[in-house]
Amino acid sequence: MALRTIRTEGDSVLEKVCRPVEKIDKRTKDLVGDMLETMYDACGVGLAAPQVGVLKRIVVIDIGDGPLVLVNPEILMTSGEQTGEEGCLSVPGMSGQVTRPNYVKVKALDMDMKEQEYEGEGLLARAFCHEIDHLDGKMYTRLVEGELHHVSYDNEEEED
Repeated sequence: MALRTIRTEGDSVLEKVCRPVEKIDKRTKDLVGDMLETMYDACGVGLAAPQVGVLKRIVVIDIGDGPLVLVNPEILMTSGEQTGEEGCLSVPGMSGQVTRPNYVKVKALDMDMKEQEYEGEGLLARAFCHEIDHLDGKMYTRLVEGELHHVSYDNEEEED
C-alpha cells in the first residue's frame, strides 16, 4: 500500500463522472488499499477514487466502525434531513453548512463483486451522499448554505 496524492478543488478530475468497475483485479485491490491508507493518513472519514486521480466508481468510508468499501455504489432510498458542518479532503482547511438526508440506503458491490446493501444515519448517511457525489463530479461546495469558512483542528483538544 502507498499514500496517494489527494487532488484538490480546481483539479479537473474532480469534475468528471467516473466509470463503473467491471472486475476486481490486483490493480483495483491495490487502489482500494492505497485509498484506505491515504484516507486514514489524512484523518478523513471517506475518500472517493477521483480524489486520488482515478475515474472509477469506488468509495471507502470509515466513521469509526471499521472500513466500508463500496464499488459502483447507488443510493436506493433517503429520508429525513440533517444540516451540519461538512468538509472534504479535497478542500483542505475549509468547512460549510450542508443539508443532507438523515437516513440513506445504498447498494454496492463488495470486493468479491457481490451486491450488498448498507444503511446509515447521521454521519454515515452524510458520508454516503458526499462520497457518491464525488463519483458524479459533484463537490460539496455546491451545496454549502452560506459561505465556506476556515477550520483548524490543531486546538481541538483544548476547546473540549
